[in-house]
This record gives sequence, C-alpha cells and structure tokens, in this order.
Amino acid sequence: MKILLGDFNTKLGTEDIFKRTVGNDSLNQDSNGNDVRIVNFATSKILVVKSMMFPRQNIYKYTWNSPDAKTHNQIDHMLIERRRHSSIIEMRSFRGADSDTDQYLIVPNVMEILAAVNKKYRS
Repeated sequence: MKILLGDFNTKLGTEDIFKRTVGNDSLNQDSNGNDVRIVNFATSKILVVKSMMFPRQNIYKYTWNSPDAKTHNQIDHMLIERRRHSSIIEMRSFRGADSDTDQYLIVPNVMEILAAVNKKYRS
C-alpha cells in the first residue's frame, strides 16, 4: 500500500476538474499555484488526496496555524493509492498534540482486510 503523508504546502480548492482526485470537502474555495503539481503527480501515480474526502467542521480540517494565530490553512495532505483508498475510514487533525511546531498532527484511521492464503492448495 502506497501512502504519502506530508506538508505539500498546497491549498487545494473545490474546483470541478480536481474532484475525482481531490474530493469535495476542502477548507479552501480556490487553489494556489501548487495545486496543479500535486494533482498531476497524484493522477500520474494513480493516487487520490484522501485528506480532503471527509466531511468535517473547518476546525478539524486545519493543518497549519500562522504565527499570528489568526490564519489557518489546510496545506498538509495524505495521498493513497486509488484502489486502496477505502482503507482510510477516517482522518482528522489534532490541534492539541505537543509537537512545538506550527503544523497540526494528522491522524488517519486505517482498516485493511488481508486475505489469508492457504498454502495447501497453492501450486
């Protein structure tokens, strides 16, 4: 399972051309300049931006807090293979994590069902 999780410094909006890769539940209405790069990368590697596919209140979508503590953005994202995107059942940011940074902790809930292979019937 391929998972990319990190600070991509990209604000993805709710434009219709990105919905297949990004989803509907973005904090931002408009994208910034890095949006095309991450969407092109995700589509070329058959990935989806899973961090924006869960309906949440805006306070749980924030991943970055500015030094003035008034500006919040959703710039950290999680990309996962399209065929395994249903393995992520929930995702949110935690503002109370003691990490001494301006980034919030992103925590996904992962549930993967593995099939057992019976070696007796294997050729």
